[in-house]
Amino acid sequence: MENTYKIITGFMKQDRTTIERHLALLAENFAVYSEHIKGFSPHLEHNDIYFYIHERCIVLVCIDNGTPADELADEDNFRNEAPLYFASDSHRTSPVWKLAETMRLVRLKLREADICGTDLWGVLLSESNFINADNMKDAWEDRDISVIDNLKGLAKWRIGVNPDPELTFGAEVMATIEGLAKRLGPEEAEAAKAPERSEADLVLEQLIDEFVNGETSEETEGKVSGQEAPDDDEDDEPAGATASTDCAGPDDLAFEVPENSLKGRVKILKPLANPRAELDKLVGCADIKERIDELLALTRYNAMVAQAFPGAKPHDVSLHSLFLGRPGTGKTTVCKIFGSLLREAGALSRGHVVATDRGTFIGKHWGDEEDNVRQAIDLARGGVLMIDEAYLLNSKNEQDPGKLVLQLLMDVLADEQQRDIAVVLCGYKEPMMKLLETNPGLLSRFPNRFEFNDFTVDELIEITNRRIGEYHYSFTEEAWLKFKDVLAQAYSVRDPLSWGNARFVANQLERIYIQHARRCVSECPADTRQLRMLTPADILPIDVPRPRQSIGF
Repeated sequence: MENTYKIITGFMKQDRTTIERHLALLAENFAVYSEHIKGFSPHLEHNDIYFYIHERCIVLVCIDNGTPADELADEDNFRNEAPLYFASDSHRTSPVWKLAETMRLVRLKLREADICGTDLWGVLLSESNFINADNMKDAWEDRDISVIDNLKGLAKWRIGVNPDPELTFGAEVMATIEGLAKRLGPEEAEAAKAPERSEADLVLEQLIDEFVNGETSEETEGKVSGQEAPDDDEDDEPAGATASTDCAGPDDLAFEVPENSLKGRVKILKPLANPRAELDKLVGCADIKERIDELLALTRYNAMVAQAFPGAKPHDVSLHSLFLGRPGTGKTTVCKIFGSLLREAGALSRGHVVATDRGTFIGKHWGDEEDNVRQAIDLARGGVLMIDEAYLLNSKNEQDPGKLVLQLLMDVLADEQQRDIAVVLCGYKEPMMKLLETNPGLLSRFPNRFEFNDFTVDELIEITNRRIGEYHYSFTEEAWLKFKDVLAQAYSVRDPLSWGNARFVANQLERIYIQHARRCVSECPADTRQLRMLTPADILPIDVPRPRQSIGF
């Protein structure tokens, strides 16, 4: 995008770990007009709204004032009514729809005032957890809105503003929408100001912000060597696994995350208290379980021999592994269990997992790759360094900085003192094997190979049973037969390159939950047991991308 879009792209980069700092920095930016609005008629009368205006770009930030809850988002209109969000015991009008309608009114007002050529973007900040946020991202972006949910303590944030009248375009925009907005009074405006900070503090904070949220170069952003960047595999989940890939579930061990400037570019998965039970819960994965047991057995045997025969030479045990498989086959979840099991066996001192990808390591300046690799190793020491879609580090371009990352990793793996770490390379099998062929040194460094196969229809059905059990749903007999038939048909025409496995089932169940919720709201069943009973009417046809036909010349 051109530089004039910088304020919009800046907001689009933010997540729940960076947005508060981003807002604070904007309040001190003399070039950005910002103003706090206490309500905006007619849809956001009780919401706090913040306008950020730079050149011809406007960002409207809305603080969602709904009661924090786990909610199922739905942006589809039903019978010409506003879409609804559903919690376990309530529902409400979609806050994204309200924000989109407000943005429509702003655009209308600007056109009426002959203020044309502006770009408007919306941002919704919420304490609620939208459980299907990943699936709703495209629908939200189609409305020119970013959503950042699960923000703890949002109601207590003090967000400063800069309503500088010398920034004439910003003042003109705000004057145009005067009739819709309820501006803050002088005392409220003074209370909302951010605390003053020194120029040195602001410069330092800006540098930190740029580093934490820095992106790869244009060459690596979105595409690498002509390939589309793959979907993030963080939500990769094997059949019916209850081991969460989020940070710190209730059963996780106490674990302190070390300070590191890669924060925001890696994800720390904390060790589990009972990894063996989590491994046993997984549907399928029989070969993987067996390979893990073999590795653990040799590790424990070494410990037994060392205790019985001090000074005896132990068997070499390399923990570095390849996880080969498509999205949704469980690589991330098994990696978390893997690290915790190695901790129990005494092979690793901490057992956490540091999840990274190409973007973690590639920097903007000379020497960034070496520094980022070193920091990632420091974060992962005592646990597992997981590199998702690792084959993207090795393009045909000889100047690709990813090649340096691979060499730096090999140097680390060759260091005999680096025993307290396991490096796991993840990705599709075919490109991963090509990576090993073009870099023979990697093959010897990664002797453990785990292949995550696509799930069978029967395994996907078992996944379904486990997932609906988490919400205490059940199918009627007719609905169950219909679901199995629809799933089997989708499986038979699947594209092996894009098939989502367990993730596909999760997505389809969310569609069913939404359809079920809409039906229940419409019908208001007298028997409350029907609120947990899925019927044939709740099961919609599944649109599955089919393999593309190749065209030859």
